Amino acid sequence: MANRWLALLGFIALTLLAASLGGAATATSVGTWYQELAKPEWNPPRWLFGPVWTMLYLMMAVAVWRVWRHREHPDRLRALRWFFAQLALNTLWSFLFFGLRRPDLAFIEIVVLWAAIVTTGLKFWRIDRPAALLWLPYVLWVSFASVLNGTVWWLNR
Repeated sequence: MANRWLALLGFIALTLLAASLGGAATATSVGTWYQELAKPEWNPPRWLFGPVWTMLYLMMAVAVWRVWRHREHPDRLRALRWFFAQLALNTLWSFLFFGLRRPDLAFIEIVVLWAAIVTTGLKFWRIDRPAALLWLPYVLWVSFASVLNGTVWWLNR
């Protein structure tokens, strides 16, 4: 039983590490370059992103942990691979958008990220439905972020 909770802490640490890496790329530009870009009226306030992403990363960790616990499920390893792939893509987006200041490349990447997130959610659904439901806010937020990314790119081309 202790290993189970230790694994949850490990998944939380892993997702927060990904968040920290993305945050490092974001920190250099969010208060300067990003503020200068033309953005749509429906762009969320800057203070909202931190709390939303923190909750999403924690929900991701619990979701993947729930899937990880199904050791006997034949699709478990495939679902875990998709999870790790989307987590890497998630981190890459921050480097493209904020680090390189390339909304165009970030938009292409976020479309791929969105597909990986949806695929991961579908894999989770087959293994553990509560995990997939925990995944749904992430799908919705990245759907919104994709439209926002595309709009920012369009307005600043």
